[in-house]
Amino acid sequence: MTALTSIKNIGPAFEKSLTAVGITTAEQLREVGADTAYRRLLENGSRPHFIGYYVLHMALQGRPWNDCKGDEKKALRAKFDLMKESSFDAQRTELEQFLDRIGVISRD
Repeated sequence: MTALTSIKNIGPAFEKSLTAVGITTAEQLREVGADTAYRRLLENGSRPHFIGYYVLHMALQGRPWNDCKGDEKKALRAKFDLMKESSFDAQRTELEQFLDRIGVISRD
């Protein structure tokens, strides 16, 4: 199994976040893909950040993080905004988000 940090643009902090959501190897990250991995991060309480989202996409393509431009960036932004709306609730406290993740409160 290969370390997550073997993927260009994935550093120790991003590796720690991914590991916290059960993605511990480069192979696992490639298998689940950028969208699923990022959704897991949001569902685990990470605050949404567009740059982190598109950096993950660029990383899995072996491209520099700042290579995302133009129509490609606009398309990723649209996907990110939809994902953020459905996977992150800034109105809930950290405790409420945790209780939701374990099924104690509903996603109203």
